[in-house]
Amino acid sequence: MLKIVLAAAFAAAATCGGSALAQGQSPTLARIKAAKSINVAFSPDSAPFSAAAGAGTAPQGYSIELCKRAVAQIARALGEPELQINWIPGSVEQRLQMVAGGRAELECANTTQTQTRLAQVDFSNLIFVDGGGLLVKAGAPVNRIADLAGKRVAVLKGTTTEQRLEKALRLRQVQATLVPVDTAGVGLSLLEAGTVDAYAGDKVELAALAMQARDPARVALVLEDFSFEPYAFALPRNDSALRLEVNRALTQAYVGGDIDAIFEQWLGKLGRPTGLLAMMYLLNAIPE
Repeated sequence: MLKIVLAAAFAAAATCGGSALAQGQSPTLARIKAAKSINVAFSPDSAPFSAAAGAGTAPQGYSIELCKRAVAQIARALGEPELQINWIPGSVEQRLQMVAGGRAELECANTTQTQTRLAQVDFSNLIFVDGGGLLVKAGAPVNRIADLAGKRVAVLKGTTTEQRLEKALRLRQVQATLVPVDTAGVGLSLLEAGTVDAYAGDKVELAALAMQARDPARVALVLEDFSFEPYAFALPRNDSALRLEVNRALTQAYVGGDIDAIFEQWLGKLGRPTGLLAMMYLLNAIPE
């Protein structure tokens, strides 16, 4: 499905581990080596990308599967058989602060890479691309952004979705009331109760959320996109050795075919991958 047939040189990226030199250049890798563990920030409420799976259980999702491969590559680079993963939940703002402040060495969720965020953290190569959209009640007279005039729209606070929806409304001169919420579940509940007219989010997440509705047939996705959302893993700034190992793991997944199984497991129910996503995998598989 998504398997990319590339030159054999790409496969070398899967086996090129790190070295003592990399550890010496990277305070983050040195800290991970000393602790034999890695702190990873994740979103507990961003299925199918990153979601909590119960007390004492590792989170799960598309991003989490790729994250585990990144941690395995870091372990190989450090000459460790494995690393203990300490999963730390948080909102997008909290996760980025964890990475910037040294509380987490890696962040794995559905975080959009932006220039503003690059002033705070670094990012891996892209792991997914999506667009911002709207979830509404089936049959509601909302088919595009312009139809939100005079309506209430729930959106996760502190996200790029919130920022870009505000911009889209402003550019179209549409007067709508945004209702910030803490979780996607709250947004869905407000929509089902009729408290808001729409819930805004990234489209794949909205499609998964719709399946959790009391009656999925009574909610619908609006076709129009209002933003472009390129997802990546957040990393500490100025640590190229750590970023290299994470990107090696991503290249291995994209070229070796693991991404096929990961996509099918977590996103397969939502449809086939888009041409844009397949191209993203190709462009982010970096040759040795």
